Amino acid sequence: MVQKHIGILGGGQLGRMLIQKGLDWNIPFSVLDPDPHAPCSRLAPFTCGSLTDYETVMRFGEPCDILTIEIENVNTRALKALAQQGKQVFPQPEVIECIQDKRTQKKFFVDHGIPTSDYILTANREDVTRQADFLPAVNKLGREGYDGRGVQILRTPSDLSKAFDSPGLLEKLVDIDKEISVIVARNGNGDVRAFPAVEMVFHPEANLVDFLISPAELPEEISLRAEAIAVELISEFRMVGILAVEMFVTLSGGILVNEVAPRPHNSGHQTIEGNVTSQYEQHLRAILNLPLGDTAVRYPSAMVNLLGEPGHQGEARYLGLEGVLDIPGVYVHLYGKKNTKPFRKMGHVTVVDRDVESLRKKATFVKNTLKVVAWPNQS
Repeated sequence: MVQKHIGILGGGQLGRMLIQKGLDWNIPFSVLDPDPHAPCSRLAPFTCGSLTDYETVMRFGEPCDILTIEIENVNTRALKALAQQGKQVFPQPEVIECIQDKRTQKKFFVDHGIPTSDYILTANREDVTRQADFLPAVNKLGREGYDGRGVQILRTPSDLSKAFDSPGLLEKLVDIDKEISVIVARNGNGDVRAFPAVEMVFHPEANLVDFLISPAELPEEISLRAEAIAVELISEFRMVGILAVEMFVTLSGGILVNEVAPRPHNSGHQTIEGNVTSQYEQHLRAILNLPLGDTAVRYPSAMVNLLGEPGHQGEARYLGLEGVLDIPGVYVHLYGKKNTKPFRKMGHVTVVDRDVESLRKKATFVKNTLKVVAWPNQS
């Protein structure tokens, strides 16, 4: 394998886990992030700077052979210029640009025959209020909404005052049986491989993934159809890298694509222990144009997000860690974030067990036992 210098735009936990895998292959990395204490800051040569500033991204990319991302909010104009200079940029800047805005993302689904919920584009809050007949619906910001931010459920006309006063969209609220995710990869040769679907359970307050079960408990026909949709979607994008495809399974057995992320994703953390190939290794294989790895499930697994406890802000401490580590098949991943705040992603725990009932019990124990709080007198 020819050694290539990979630059990562974004220094969070996704980049951290990507670097941890890449070190096994002696891959040199550089990282750009605006936070001087970002999780990647001590793992690779680190530049503190804006991901959206053209000149900063251009300077950062100059010594790199390949550029990739762990967050979508980046300057795509700079990435296009770097690609024109001969740098390899994966996912391609045009793909990032399309996915950055949920409006263009949604239009791409419809234009390419990807099943998704009905929607209306909106310019501002006043525009949303004219759509009372479309309720119940989900109001989403077009840009920069993530980790539960930028999403509002509007059930009745009395909720319209909560609508976002920025460009976005209204999506028809659908009857959901399960929320699932399929992660799929494509390399430069056009080879595509999907991971089996996982089932996601969302935190009722924070609107981000609380825990997940892999593989999803679904009829085989629905699982295969979900994988096929993910394969079709990454192929239509002609994207190189890894794509997380979040979907709804409706009460009638239909599948609708909700959103996509062109990078490693929270719904794939458990692949480190639970699958033959992790999502991080698969992303590296894809952007280096290597053969894609086996995505089969090694063991049924669960992933529990470690979120900062409500009411706690300050230097983090972890309560219940010893009790969790005493359980066979439990793997704790902490992200190196010094300070906690409510619902901040501070780490995750993967649980593996051949017995699914035992797996669920262990995951519940982890969720109820391991807590991220601030040291006294800081919250």
